[in-house]
Amino acid sequence: MIQVKENNTVKVNYTGKLSDGQIFDTSEGKEPIEFTLGQGQIIPGFEKGLMDMKLKEKKTITIAKEEAYGEINTDLIQEVNKSELPKDMAPEVGMGLVSKTPDGQEMNLMVIEVKEESIIIDGNHPLAGKDLIFDAEVVEIVQ
Repeated sequence: MIQVKENNTVKVNYTGKLSDGQIFDTSEGKEPIEFTLGQGQIIPGFEKGLMDMKLKEKKTITIAKEEAYGEINTDLIQEVNKSELPKDMAPEVGMGLVSKTPDGQEMNLMVIEVKEESIIIDGNHPLAGKDLIFDAEVVEIVQ
């Protein structure tokens, strides 16, 4: 029986949940996710959980935050004066923003608090600081 190994390209159906059962992502109703193991395309814990799975095998993979999106980095939470925002912007909690770093890379930010003169933005991945649970099924293995 073929098993998932390093450098295999695989197709996987999955449902990702938080420890409270809230679903944050799923391939249900979509194409399975396809990636090559060992290429850094997915979080390390998911990749490790798939190793040695057989074709059509289903498994629940529990991933500690350290093997997912890491701890929350407080350096990525900053206060920005509203005067630095575009004039026509009405910031709201939960609003996504994109900022360019000095070297030209784009960074996704989330407004987490709106004050009278400023906003608080968070550059952490939305799943940082959280343990994740995936129900996964290997639907194809390309060796």
